[in-house]
Amino acid sequence: MTTSEPASYTASIPDAPITKTTETIHIELTPHTLSAQSATQFVRSPSAGATVLFIGTTRDSFNNLPVSSLSYTSYTPLAMSTLHSIAASMLKKHDLTKIAIVHKLGECPIGEESIVIAVSAPHRQAAWRAGEETLEETKKRAEIWKLERFEGGEGVWRANRDGAVGVKVEGT
Repeated sequence: MTTSEPASYTASIPDAPITKTTETIHIELTPHTLSAQSATQFVRSPSAGATVLFIGTTRDSFNNLPVSSLSYTSYTPLAMSTLHSIAASMLKKHDLTKIAIVHKLGECPIGEESIVIAVSAPHRQAAWRAGEETLEETKKRAEIWKLERFEGGEGVWRANRDGAVGVKVEGT
């Protein structure tokens, strides 16, 4: 289900990053510009032969409609718990060395990063698979929503995953 919001709507977001870091997992929801370098630096390890980095950016269109901006919001306590659960699961399932999931909250202009996922593993195949699966699980499960604003129109709230506006995403 989607709802529309006037162009003047502003989501409530934290002023500072919210993080949870262990020796092998770094989770962050932040209103600040994302740093792929910081995520990559966290997952580096002499025991990892592969590091995979995914950077998701705000594109300028969705279903042939021109997008002016995105704004992300979340139920932060639950989203942090869900992201940590995803990271712990990926760490175990793919025998990863380390994992970082960092997601933007608030306004995310066209061309800017909205999510950074970095994983390291002893071997590249596990790192590739874990990076992709981490993204898909984050989009499927994390309590993060986006307000997608279109040129000349109101914003539309959607779950943080692909799918046509107002159309249920298969498998959810």
